Amino acid sequence: MCKNHHIPKQETSKGEKHIHDQEHSTWNRRSFIQALGLVGAGSMTLGHAAITATKPSPLSVALSEVNNDNILVIVRLKGGNDGLNTIVPVYDYATYANLRPTIRYDQNDLLNLDTNFAIPNFMNSLESMWGDGQMKVVHGVGYPEQNLSHFRSSEIWASTDEVNSEPTGWWGRYFEDLYPDYLVNPPEDPPAIQIGSIGNLVFEGNNNNYSFAVANPDQLAAVAENGTLHDVLDVPDCVYGDKLLFMRSTANTTFIYSQVLHDAYLSSTNDAPYEDAELSNQLAIVARMIKGGLGTKVYMVTLNGFDTHANQIEDHRTLMEDLSKSIKNFYTDLGTTGMDDKVLTMTISEFGRRPYENGSNGTDHGAASPVLLFGSGLQGSGFVGDHPDLTQWDNDDNLIPTSDFRDIYSTVLTDWFCLDPSVVDLILLNQTFNSLDLGLSCEVLSNTDFSNTTRFAHVPVYQNNRTYIKINMPYTGHVDIKLYDIMGREIGTLVNEVLFMGKHKIDVRERIKSRLAYGQYVYRIASGGEFYSKSILIK
Repeated sequence: MCKNHHIPKQETSKGEKHIHDQEHSTWNRRSFIQALGLVGAGSMTLGHAAITATKPSPLSVALSEVNNDNILVIVRLKGGNDGLNTIVPVYDYATYANLRPTIRYDQNDLLNLDTNFAIPNFMNSLESMWGDGQMKVVHGVGYPEQNLSHFRSSEIWASTDEVNSEPTGWWGRYFEDLYPDYLVNPPEDPPAIQIGSIGNLVFEGNNNNYSFAVANPDQLAAVAENGTLHDVLDVPDCVYGDKLLFMRSTANTTFIYSQVLHDAYLSSTNDAPYEDAELSNQLAIVARMIKGGLGTKVYMVTLNGFDTHANQIEDHRTLMEDLSKSIKNFYTDLGTTGMDDKVLTMTISEFGRRPYENGSNGTDHGAASPVLLFGSGLQGSGFVGDHPDLTQWDNDDNLIPTSDFRDIYSTVLTDWFCLDPSVVDLILLNQTFNSLDLGLSCEVLSNTDFSNTTRFAHVPVYQNNRTYIKINMPYTGHVDIKLYDIMGREIGTLVNEVLFMGKHKIDVRERIKSRLAYGQYVYRIASGGEFYSKSILIK
């Protein structure tokens, strides 16, 4: 029998509702559509206008090919991870123990990574990762004037702007540059996949969200196993069921990525003994997607529960056991196909915890906390940066950060994904951050190393509100450079001549000899039988 169905009225949130609920209640149109799975649709209607996806243009393909095939997995430790009970500073154990008389770890319950730092013995799954040279720890990560709101600080880590309320994320801005015609020419594979916390800004651009997002791993597994999002078989036999069937079928047809995920998932298996736990279930699916040949560059998974104001010893242990075992099994799984060296994993958390325990056997919102990185691409285990002084606190009784989280982002973008520094600066909102020695080394199809005069190199340069293309010629030869708009239409020729060996700097506006509107374009270089393409901003 078919029951009446209606949409319940949404309750109005109360002004006194706790700040923790803000992340769940802050939705906009894009995140709502994203939650329904309508982002990256193959055929959909926006503003009564039908938009149909076509194959990626040759230029967008060329742009994607200038990058290597490295992958980043972001593990979000949601709630604010306690860094001092993750990486224990045994070099100053007395101070640590005095600050935490009931939640400290005894020294005989620790596994030393070196003479100065240790992990709790229940994180022993990471001991072999450390021993195999696949783990690095960046000490004291945070940002100036730490915000202690879960929502706002998560937004800062996603947008990279601790001052303004920036509506875009660092990966969203990059994908917007890489796929400027995303709605009409989406890439063959989803640029990013996000499990949980679908309102997060990380993949948000000005006009689109660039992640295939699901609320939980079961939903992603259902899509991957069936090739569709919605069940079209188990529907009631009535008028409502007929309407539901139509709506579900229509929604499924918009999922151009469902079949891609389905094919990747079914073409691989998990070859490691994953636990039945929150993070483990997510990483098991990610491993199958990667091993199945999915071209997605960035994955973000979420482990909830790190807001440990009370009962920290038990709750934190459960979470860190899941993290440790999941990471170990994830890389064991990838290693069966030799793909472990192509995947870098990085933890993030909106903030750390106070250096001292509270009255509820827990810790309150704090500041500096370590970021953990995993993968054989790190080329050795070790610690990066200085650990915060346990006796020096800020005005809120928090540890003082010694590393900026954007230093890590910048290093990953340049040393793992091989992006030009000028592009990285744009992604990070026109700010330049320090490069950290994470042991990463990029391999890229198009070279931008201008210190090596024996190789061809090219890069966009922005100076004094002008746009230039800088080229290094290792030989004298004919060069043809054309400028295109984001739809692939040719605007004009910048260079069609013989360039002598050495460095050349081309003023785009001057060479095109026609009025160019501000915005994104693409240049394409033909030289010596090779082709190079890159997105460029005309200022």
